[in-house]
Amino acid sequence: MEEKIGMTKLWALFLVVFVLLRNAQAAADGNKSRGGMRRLAGAPGVPVPMTLLTSAVAMGAVCLDGTPPAYHMDPGSGAGKNRWIIHLQGGSWCESVGSCLYRKASSLGSSNLMNKQIYFGGILSSSPLDNPDFYSWNQVVIRYCDGASFAGEGYDAGSGLFFRGQRIWNAAIQHLLAMGMSSADQVLLTGSSAGALAVVLHCDQFGAVFAGRGTTVKCLADAGFFLDAVNVAGWHTLRYYFGGVVATHGVAQNLPRSCTSHLDATSCFFPQNVIGGINTPIFVLNAAYDAWQIRESLAPDGADPGRAWRACKSSRLACNAFQMNFLQAFRDQMVGTVLGVSRSRRNGFFINSCFTHDQSEYLATWNAYGSPSIQNKAIWKSVGDWYFGRAEVRAIDCAYPCDNTCHHEM
Repeated sequence: MEEKIGMTKLWALFLVVFVLLRNAQAAADGNKSRGGMRRLAGAPGVPVPMTLLTSAVAMGAVCLDGTPPAYHMDPGSGAGKNRWIIHLQGGSWCESVGSCLYRKASSLGSSNLMNKQIYFGGILSSSPLDNPDFYSWNQVVIRYCDGASFAGEGYDAGSGLFFRGQRIWNAAIQHLLAMGMSSADQVLLTGSSAGALAVVLHCDQFGAVFAGRGTTVKCLADAGFFLDAVNVAGWHTLRYYFGGVVATHGVAQNLPRSCTSHLDATSCFFPQNVIGGINTPIFVLNAAYDAWQIRESLAPDGADPGRAWRACKSSRLACNAFQMNFLQAFRDQMVGTVLGVSRSRRNGFFINSCFTHDQSEYLATWNAYGSPSIQNKAIWKSVGDWYFGRAEVRAIDCAYPCDNTCHHEM
């Protein structure tokens, strides 16, 4: 009995530490426009102004603090005037009322605190040299301010928090359709990190909008393949965390029925359990050694009280043999799971052996001259070939350290 109580206390301590760390990270992400947007902030070009979607307030589609949702749009030109990229911003999640209150005081919870203009880069770049396939398209970034990958539905009267991610999604898409997207001949829904998870959850909803219109509709999820993996202490950190997100935000009602018909709601917040049931073509772009998952899911500080993983999480070169074997096993799980759920030949994937996170928004990893490659085909070329049907793209990199084209983060 004493042993069980001790383990319970240890688990509780781990959860407290984990929540505090995630809250701090969310605040940092918001203050620095990080998460899914951090790559855009350093890109060259003309700043794109923010538009408040004030009409959405009447629909109850609001940020955590009740302010209107927002988006940025760079209009298309030439052949791209009738083609659209819709990008969903990322930036982690909040899994409790307390953490969402903390998040509310950042740009990830309030449009009052968002940067009023941002720079588009990577797949959103308007430079034909950096972004040959999509540079002339209408490019839209929908800002992330709900904390549950645009999937929540609820309101907490005690705290005054609005969990309205699904309504934000609905309002933004309807607004863009009215602006001309309804007549598009080609559209691509993209997102990075938490925004990529939102892409997975909404891909078929997006496809259904264009049913019968003759529009080519596809989805790209960059750095959103979050695995239900065991951490270094033998616990499922991310499952517990996602469980809190699902419960706090009332996400269950908005998850794909193809998954919830046979699995619990938390399981259906993991892309590995959703992608196999998606009918709209989808492309998975992910690092096999996802840096965010290594730091926050595999070896979070709460599961590593002795800080044995601290150096390894900062630099892959500091990982010892045991740690590298653990990470290689994670890579094998990533590869095996992607292969298992992406059987449809309409889908594509690019899983490289880099220690990084999002790669489509970052100029250095997307442009035609420095993009990481698998078998001499770069990321931008792989995504373009898949989208336009120029070639089938189902690329799996060899295990680290074989790839010398990576842009490592750790």
